[in-house]
Amino acid sequence: MSSTKATKKPSSAPTNGVAADKQQPESRPSTPDASKPAAVAASPDLPSEPPSTKLDGQAGAADANKQEPKKDKTPSPALTLALELIAANDGQAVSRHLASLEDEREAPANQAARLVQELAEHKPELLVPLIERFSRLLVSKNKRVAGSAAAALPPLSRIAPAKVAKQLPLLTQNWEDTTEEGKDGLVRTFAGLCTASVAYQKRLEPALARALGEADPKLLIRWTEIVLPALKGEPHARARAVVEERLPNIPRPQAQKIADFLGIKLRPLVR
Repeated sequence: MSSTKATKKPSSAPTNGVAADKQQPESRPSTPDASKPAAVAASPDLPSEPPSTKLDGQAGAADANKQEPKKDKTPSPALTLALELIAANDGQAVSRHLASLEDEREAPANQAARLVQELAEHKPELLVPLIERFSRLLVSKNKRVAGSAAAALPPLSRIAPAKVAKQLPLLTQNWEDTTEEGKDGLVRTFAGLCTASVAYQKRLEPALARALGEADPKLLIRWTEIVLPALKGEPHARARAVVEERLPNIPRPQAQKIADFLGIKLRPLVR
């Protein structure tokens, strides 16, 4: 019997030891093992900030940056001067500054052209005394000056149509020699006169028909949308006919946009 007991004792000892390790891991010493760095990082005794807190903080900072209002840009010198002239309502000062439009030196002429564009946008009434000058400057060699004249005349055609109409012989004459930007300004000026009074339609019908007949397809879209709403009665019908006649001869995408504006259907393509 003593031999039987001796064989049972060694077999039960390791079995109990394994069971204790599996059921009670917390009973082991909490001292970290230097050979297992992962265990050290996961130890509850070491203070650490939850990853979600860091991410939330970064997201909050990003949101704060997005919500921070953008700083207003510093106004250009031309805009600053324009606002001063508008506040003073000083037409004579405007004329003095814009005398440089006809300066042969490029820098002063360009500065005056920028001032014209700002005034045309914010207070075109101050430019009424310069209508004749703008009509002449549509053919300026300085493209910026010609562009400023083209920008000034359309609003002036609505503010002072009679004074702009006095320049029609010069304006129509300048069609050939002005820039593409100048031609766009002329079309908008002529449309503005027609909108101001139907009395100008008959005088401007030939010039507008010519513009619609010569415009490239992309520009034809723009001018169709400007000219046709400005015309009434027979002038409208004839200008519309000019546009419709061009539709089969221009690229389909541009023709379709014009057809949609006119409310008509294009003929099917012949294959």
